[in-house]
Amino acid sequence: MEQKRLYHSVRLDKTQCKGCTNCLRHCPTEAIRVRGGRAHIIDERCIDCGECIRICDYHAKVAVTDDISAIRGFPHAVAIPAPSLYGQFKGLKSISPVLDALKAIGFEEVFEVARGADIVSRAIHEKLREPGLPKPLISSACPAVVRLIQVRFPDLIPNIVDVKQPMEVAAMIARQEFCRKHDCAPEDVGIFFITPCPAKMTAIRSPIGQKKSAVDGAISMMEIYGLLLNEMGKTNLKPTSPSSTAYGIRWAASSGEASAVCPENSLAVDGIHNVIHVLEEIENNRLNDLVFFEGNACMGGCVGGPLTFENNYVAKNAIRKLAHTVTEQHPTEHVPVSLMTKYPLYCDTPIEPNSVMKLDDNLMVAMQKMERMNEILERLPGYDCGSCGSPTCRTLAEDIVRGFASELDCIHVLKDRLKVMAEHMVEIAQTKRE
Repeated sequence: MEQKRLYHSVRLDKTQCKGCTNCLRHCPTEAIRVRGGRAHIIDERCIDCGECIRICDYHAKVAVTDDISAIRGFPHAVAIPAPSLYGQFKGLKSISPVLDALKAIGFEEVFEVARGADIVSRAIHEKLREPGLPKPLISSACPAVVRLIQVRFPDLIPNIVDVKQPMEVAAMIARQEFCRKHDCAPEDVGIFFITPCPAKMTAIRSPIGQKKSAVDGAISMMEIYGLLLNEMGKTNLKPTSPSSTAYGIRWAASSGEASAVCPENSLAVDGIHNVIHVLEEIENNRLNDLVFFEGNACMGGCVGGPLTFENNYVAKNAIRKLAHTVTEQHPTEHVPVSLMTKYPLYCDTPIEPNSVMKLDDNLMVAMQKMERMNEILERLPGYDCGSCGSPTCRTLAEDIVRGFASELDCIHVLKDRLKVMAEHMVEIAQTKRE
């Protein structure tokens, strides 16, 4: 049976790729190779973190999201903006103008994902009180981090909290409330997330921890920014009052979730490579006193997503100020306890490890391949220069064992071989003259 191709929002534009190795060295899961002068993304390894989008000078890595015209595919359209959207506009005194502008560009209703974050905050807060759970519990909010754990840290999968992302909770409640208010069928309502990153788009098309996403599409903040800016301040609509708390809005930046869920004995880390270092510490049992871990693939948190418009430091400061314009009531007090059972807030399918790192399903064969890989690695120079098209000498050795490369792809090995061949040619020539 042919294996189903994995969905990825991050794509390669081969017409723009120059074959440099910049993306090669920055990919956290070593998902990129350069072969034939062009980059290639290994689907099974890619976690859609967007690091390659950030560092590609030639804009050869792009994120595929929905166009704003996609909302016309439904009789009704509801926007669920990520709270990081509010940080994209300088001088904003309230989030109301953003909510109103979303309605002005074609959405009938707006449901704040920050409100979903409040509900998730309470759900995780309650979860932490359950006895016998592995520690630390790891946030499931960033899909890139969850996929990173699937690929590189499968032993930590039981630590991932089984509460749905705020985006999913917001979409689920938004659909039900809209249908109840307007007496329409659920399938007639399109729920669109305003996203700061490609990982959320991938999470919609290929959900983790649930059979089907409650979200119908994702529109990039970068695409929608100009449209919203043009409408802000022009609308004659009655201003929309925020329904979320300051805690929900602060989820937009790193440590926002941790401060709402578990302000003590928690750790918030941003930047995918920093997250990797901490996950290694957790895996090696060096952070046993930690109760909750919030990992964000993007620097600064969601405000630093590759599909955002504003500088992440500026946006983070804007979020800090905007949080003071709404209620500071903690989610455990703001969110009714009845909501904890009214909606399915918890994951309904197990998160499985991604076995792409395994050399073979057969343990004996895998050990033989590992032995051969180490033998090849001994012969390689260890420069990790990437000139062979693989990120490191170790990944080149792995690629050779898998049959995707040869030792002569290493320019240093090739140079040594050519040098030996040249010396032999000289010896042969001298022998013939004699």
